[in-house]
Parts: sequence; C-alpha cells; structure tokens
Amino acid sequence: MSRTPPSRRLALLGLVLATLPLAGCGLQPMYAGASRGAVAAGLAGITVPPIEGKAGWLVRNALTDRLAATNRNGDAAPRYRLDVRLDDRLEGFGLLSDDTIGRERRILRARYQLVDLASGEIVYDATAGADAGIDVVSSEFATIAAENTALENLSREVAQRIVTGIALQLRQGATPPPPVR
Repeated sequence: MSRTPPSRRLALLGLVLATLPLAGCGLQPMYAGASRGAVAAGLAGITVPPIEGKAGWLVRNALTDRLAATNRNGDAAPRYRLDVRLDDRLEGFGLLSDDTIGRERRILRARYQLVDLASGEIVYDATAGADAGIDVVSSEFATIAAENTALENLSREVAQRIVTGIALQLRQGATPPPPVR
C-alpha cells in the first residue's frame, strides 16, 4: 500500500482551493450546448442579403462562412435577416517633405441590424469597425496590393465582430433581446 507524500497532498489541496473562486464568477461558455445551444441555433438562422461594393462582397462572404459554420447540417430555416451598411474609407497621412503621402489608413465601419423575418422588427442594431495602416511605397502596384490585402483582412475582422456582437445578444437567452426603439 503506497501513501501519497505530504507535499503532493498539499499541492493538490492548493489547486482545489485556487479553483474554488472560479465556481462563482459567472463565467459561462459562449456556445454552451454546442450546435443545439441557443447561440448556435440563433446564428444558424440568420440570412445575409448582398451588401453593396467590393468591401460588401468580402464582408458578406466572411459573414456567411462564420454563420454557416454553426449550421453544419444546413437544416436551419432563416429566422433573421442581417442588414449591413458599410463605410469604407482610405485616408492619406504621414506627409513627407516632398508633399507626398507616406502612409495611409484604411477604415472599414459597419452599421448592422438584425431583423426578425416573422415580424419585421429590428431586434438588434449596432456598429462594428476596424482600421489598418498601410505604407505607401514607390511601387504603385505594391501600394494597391497592400490596400487590397488590408481590405480583405478588415472585412474578416469586421465580420467576426458582427457575429460576436450578435452571439453575445443571443447568449442572453433563447431569444434575442427586445427590439431596439
């Protein structure tokens, strides 16, 4: 019969005591219940109509990719429509001594509304945005490529922020919060 050394018992007791405060902190998993949970079911029931422009095409693709991941079986009927309006701007700054722009800032902002298809009511209205800095170099091709890469990255980031915002609202309960007035 082997006995556990006292130092090991103390370490185990310390670990148990250290985790006790976490039990009452209210930390809850976002996607509790996996694909059958309220958040996953709510996200799976969102349809995204086309969004205007190149940035809109990129954001819509990123949104549908993230929302489709929660609807793996493809059997969720649309319950909500996600309307998105984008503001995509490219600002020059970092003026050099020869009056040329040395740096640009690409800004992508989205105003989005989650609309209940049954009632037509807006159940969630919010904004999301991101920006990126771009070095302007002597090669125009390289600068344009950097601008396009920034737009692709910003589109994915904004789409993720939109999905996260909606998921946080859906986590409040089985149904979204009351309509925004």
